[in-house]
Amino acid sequence: MITASIVTYNNNLLDLEGILRSLIISPVQKLWIVDHSDTFTRLEGELQEYKRRDDEFLKHEGRGFQLEYIKQANKGYGGGHNVALRKAMEAGSQYHLVVNPDVWFGADVIPALWRLMEEDESIALVMPKVLFLNGSVQRLAKLLPSPLDLFCRFFLPGKLITRRNNRFELRHSGYDKEMNVPFLSGCFMFLRVSALQSEGLFDERFFMYMEDVDLTRRLHAKYKTMFYPSVSIYHRFSRLSYHKWQLSLAHMASVVKYFNKWGWVYDSGRRRFNKRLLKDLKACKEE
Repeated sequence: MITASIVTYNNNLLDLEGILRSLIISPVQKLWIVDHSDTFTRLEGELQEYKRRDDEFLKHEGRGFQLEYIKQANKGYGGGHNVALRKAMEAGSQYHLVVNPDVWFGADVIPALWRLMEEDESIALVMPKVLFLNGSVQRLAKLLPSPLDLFCRFFLPGKLITRRNNRFELRHSGYDKEMNVPFLSGCFMFLRVSALQSEGLFDERFFMYMEDVDLTRRLHAKYKTMFYPSVSIYHRFSRLSYHKWQLSLAHMASVVKYFNKWGWVYDSGRRRFNKRLLKDLKACKEE
């Protein structure tokens, strides 16, 4: 069984149209939409109308697809997905997709990731190639960050940190090969539920930002967490925390919590995981 969840905040049905179409035609059997809106939203009513009238939804509902709407107080990105993940575990789901509202993809994506996970039980998490709307690659498979990596990205002009940033974002990999990466983006996480049961769900101390780094590295310590470029998705990437001061503060607060948890200067896991990945990429290049 494959399930999925989307956490929304002041979104309407139009915002979700792409991801809903993508999930309806995929092998996903149940989708939870967890709504954290803090103002009046029409989303619940729009979804009810959608479920009654949309021909594509009705066709796939007849084949077993289910959509459940959950309205709750804002528990943060990870906290919202955890609500759905616990329901997925109760339902006996084997794989669960954590996905953003601003993502969409073709019918080949979920089956390809499903096959990969079925063939290799050591994989706990996989993310496909992520593209901008113009088809260029988003560099969302990264090394584990040091405080200096994130400080430079927040406060220094891009031209001054090109070399460091390129290394952090693994640009030298070409993003054209499978990689076992310790930091994968939370915009699309195809997860093995049994691994989550073993290693834990999202850490809800991270209200917004860094929860994906934390979860990936915890899974990476025991399993493979793979970047898989054979299939791709589209993501309307906006980097809002770089443009809105409230989100910038939330991002920085999560960064502090992350390094308080894993270490500011000494982080043996960061050193070990990054060193192993860079060594693997160098070996691939030399072949």
